[in-house]
Amino acid sequence: MYTLTKIACLSALIYIALFLLFPQRLAAQEFASGWEHLSSLTGDLPIPWTSTEQTSAQILDVDQDGLNDFVLSCRKAAPVLVWYKRTKKGWQRYVLEPELKTIEAGGAYTDIDGDGDMDLVYGQDWQGPEMWWWENPHPHYDANKPWIRHSIKTSGAHQHHDQAFGDFMHLGKPQLAYWNQGNNTLNLAFIPKDPKKSDHWESIVIFSGKAGSQQAWYPEGIAVADVDGDGTPDLLAGNLWFKYVGNQRFKAIPVAEIGGRIAAGKFLPGKTLQIITAPGDGLGSVKWYSCSGDPENSSNWVGHDLIGTPLVHGHTLCIADINKDGHLDVLVAEMMKWTESKAEPDNPVAKAYIAYGDGKGDFDVQVLSTGMDFHEAKIGDLDGDGDIDILIKPYNWNAPRIDVLLQRR
Repeated sequence: MYTLTKIACLSALIYIALFLLFPQRLAAQEFASGWEHLSSLTGDLPIPWTSTEQTSAQILDVDQDGLNDFVLSCRKAAPVLVWYKRTKKGWQRYVLEPELKTIEAGGAYTDIDGDGDMDLVYGQDWQGPEMWWWENPHPHYDANKPWIRHSIKTSGAHQHHDQAFGDFMHLGKPQLAYWNQGNNTLNLAFIPKDPKKSDHWESIVIFSGKAGSQQAWYPEGIAVADVDGDGTPDLLAGNLWFKYVGNQRFKAIPVAEIGGRIAAGKFLPGKTLQIITAPGDGLGSVKWYSCSGDPENSSNWVGHDLIGTPLVHGHTLCIADINKDGHLDVLVAEMMKWTESKAEPDNPVAKAYIAYGDGKGDFDVQVLSTGMDFHEAKIGDLDGDGDIDILIKPYNWNAPRIDVLLQRR
């Protein structure tokens, strides 16, 4: 059996061979100036696993040391859940789940068991009905000891692409929102009083339908934001935002034309946030929507094209003040390859864009990269220097692989 070190060396040799044989394919990976590119292909990061289908990524401070780490999930081959702990010299890899579980894209985290650290949630893909949470063992971490896995859901419809925690029903503790694509439903699950002793979380259906997914395979995309500025978190999913109206009922308010990826932020002065959607698994425009009146009235939301060109499988949408000018910016990016049975990329000229906002509704759109696959990429301070970095994860292209862009401006 190959060790991960041997696999990393083999990957590097393959990369060199491909570069010598097909230099135009690998040299096409170009990045904007001001970013330092690190990759598992060149040994800058530990190779995550042997899987060729990498499903999700999350950035969070796992061990509460004040530095952001990241967690990756996959399917096809174990291990399927790994944690990259930030160290002085880079990252150390920990295996959290050594058994084969077919984890879907998405994932979420919160303190589920009330012990002060962040626990992890993931759902099964089209192959099964399960959802799980992993218990953070803080402060007792061992690179050779997996985390304890607990069940949330063990039956019912399959596939759970995207989850989020928030106190959407104003109960004083978070609920878990998740898509169940096998039912085309958006659900809300409640953390049990003793989650370590329960293998089933009670849940309700709060929406059923396409949610702007006509151009894609299924409804997806989820986020949390206080859209109307009333001081309470709202749920965003698909092309909708959901206002809680009491008695376990939500008002679904259509905002965008399409669904897939969704997020919200303040790009204009005022109380109401603006909402951005991207096509996710499909083709479509990236648009940001402003509201000129009551946000609960769909007719008051007006769409604006963000980057001026359609996005191909734009499965990355992130909002942050990337250039530290005090205004929010947007990262959107395309996938290169989503057809597992093909050797060649579906979209060989995939691009990533950063739209730098000025806080007044105008954006300076710049190309961040060309010829790089972004699937569920995330942003956050990955090296502890106070600025925003980018965690890049392809789904199937060149997998297993993980890349990081450290901001050096």
